[in-house]
Amino acid sequence: MFSGRKKLKVDWGELADEKENLSSFLCKTLNEKITSDDHHLLVDSEKLSVQNLQSAVNKFIYHRHLNNRYWVALEGGAVRIHRFKEKKTEKRKKPTTTPSTIKHGWL
Repeated sequence: MFSGRKKLKVDWGELADEKENLSSFLCKTLNEKITSDDHHLLVDSEKLSVQNLQSAVNKFIYHRHLNNRYWVALEGGAVRIHRFKEKKTEKRKKPTTTPSTIKHGWL
């Protein structure tokens, strides 16, 4: 018999150190069964949509204060977590001021 359950995939990319935290957060938030493999979390659900899963992952990123380093996108029916590319910033040199050469008239 067909159960109607579908597996939704979350690819955590470079966020592997937060894998356990993300898994427990999604389990609590979505009340669904979560399994994991090397690079993905799989959510086993009947009613959950990919957009709702993306929203939950966004909430996790925001609550863990990771939103300045990571962003979430839907790609091919899966939710992917990407890392922002760091800009190479050049150190700005302040223009040097010439030493004051004020001459006093009383000397």
